[in-house]
Amino acid sequence: MPASYRNGNCVMKRKKRYGILVILLLLPVCILANAWQIVSFGRKSELREADTAIVLGAGVVGREPSPVFRERIRHGIWLYENGYAGCIIMTGGYGDGTVCSEARAAKEYAVSQGVPAEDIFVEEESRITQENMYYARLLMDEHGLKDALIVSDPLHMKRAMLMASDYGIPAYTSPTPTTRFVSLRTKLPFLARELFFYTGYRIYRIF
Repeated sequence: MPASYRNGNCVMKRKKRYGILVILLLLPVCILANAWQIVSFGRKSELREADTAIVLGAGVVGREPSPVFRERIRHGIWLYENGYAGCIIMTGGYGDGTVCSEARAAKEYAVSQGVPAEDIFVEEESRITQENMYYARLLMDEHGLKDALIVSDPLHMKRAMLMASDYGIPAYTSPTPTTRFVSLRTKLPFLARELFFYTGYRIYRIF
């Protein structure tokens, strides 16, 4: 084997090792940067008047919204009652083994709190946040709604707003101030989950 070939092969191997080392060094930096973006973005609230509030689903127990979902619904009701949202779109379909859709349970809860049924629209097809936004946009188009306040937990807002933008929804952040994720024990798993799905969605968008 010629010496020049061996030398070239060694150079290529060194470059590959350096490339792997750079990736390993940059990966934690990228993860921390994305995590900080998610946390800091969730602290922002763009409270203003909009045609509707889109409340993102978060599970049901029987016909009752889960504790996390209930706080989102309560914030949506507050936006409606205080004149920030002209109506409310409840999102979320049926989970495995559930007897009631998330959106239906949310509407029943909101009506029990005094919100007129005719001012609540439901989409019962979605299973994930991306689908929440897709079907909410269809409802907005159907009812002539131009812009929306997005209601979810603070750590969910970064990904939710990116998806709202991708579906052409003129949207503003309105994270629920009574989120159930307040301690490190509850925040860290939620942040890790959001970091995984947010990063995955950004990669998905490329293709």
